[in-house]
Amino acid sequence: MSQDCFCGCALAEATDGPAVHQTPMPTSGIGILGCGAYLPEEEVGNDVVAAEVGVETSWIERKTGILARRRAASWQAASDLAVPAAEEALERAGLAATDLSVIIIATSTPDSPQPATACVVQDKLGAVNAAAFDVNAVCSGFVYALETARRLVADGGHALVVGVDVYSRILDPTDRRTAVLFGDGAGAVVVGPTRPGRGIVASSLSSYGQHAGLIEVAGGGSRVPPTKESLAAGAHYFTMNGRAVREFVDREVPGAVRGFLASTGYADDTVAHFVPHQANGHMLADLERTLAFPTARTHVTFERYGNTGAASVPITLAAAQHEIAEGDLVLLTAFGGGMAMGMSLIRW
Repeated sequence: MSQDCFCGCALAEATDGPAVHQTPMPTSGIGILGCGAYLPEEEVGNDVVAAEVGVETSWIERKTGILARRRAASWQAASDLAVPAAEEALERAGLAATDLSVIIIATSTPDSPQPATACVVQDKLGAVNAAAFDVNAVCSGFVYALETARRLVADGGHALVVGVDVYSRILDPTDRRTAVLFGDGAGAVVVGPTRPGRGIVASSLSSYGQHAGLIEVAGGGSRVPPTKESLAAGAHYFTMNGRAVREFVDREVPGAVRGFLASTGYADDTVAHFVPHQANGHMLADLERTLAFPTARTHVTFERYGNTGAASVPITLAAAQHEIAEGDLVLLTAFGGGMAMGMSLIRW
């Protein structure tokens, strides 16, 4: 089987906006020690997807900028994608699975509702010393999990953080609004002590629950349990109000990014690398143009892999790692269902 490999919180007061947690400069360095990624073998081009949803191939490229995406094999679940990404990250960090004290899987497409996919990954890796649990903040999940891991190992230990999604399992193959956008994949990092002056500088997590209905899978939970009726109605499929999501991103994300950077004391021209959630090409182009970082390189993988949900930031970070120099400032920015947003500033 082939694969692509790339080698103290303050609550900000808000009256009208979301609840925002921002972390101050840590007293000791906790950062990313190794990155890894895994993409399934099957590459699905726009010609295949266009035929499935009934549009022209050129329409997909024009609307999204996406040229291809990966699709998990029938036997692959989230844990099967997570494990090779995790193994690569551990190898790059120079650690064994038994060195891990925490495993956090960020996903909205787990192997099953129970148990946590992280526990399945723990067993497959042989990480017998690690506590394991899942985080679901949809496309922002990896950044949420990264900040959670930073806090959990602040006093010692190492954490594995994996963003993984298998959206091909929950897409309506006839819905051109969603089926053309998403791909499957996993990205992983190992988090632990770094030398002074390196590591995660600050993070910001925010939620906009009043917009929770913009992106959802309505069925399968305790409100709409899985039944013959709910399946017949398509309640188990992923749905998204694309126009409203785009308006949310345009309205909320640029200001939140600028405010976050200002809170860290770093100017725009100190950011060397910008790694955003790979929502789609046009949205990222507009975001890059609006933020207008004078010195940052924006890293993208959406053309080859589409939107891989919680995996998109770590997959893109893994692809970019060879171009990041020691001491560079790296800004991770994720946004998506919830609605939720997460940012992390890292001194590489």
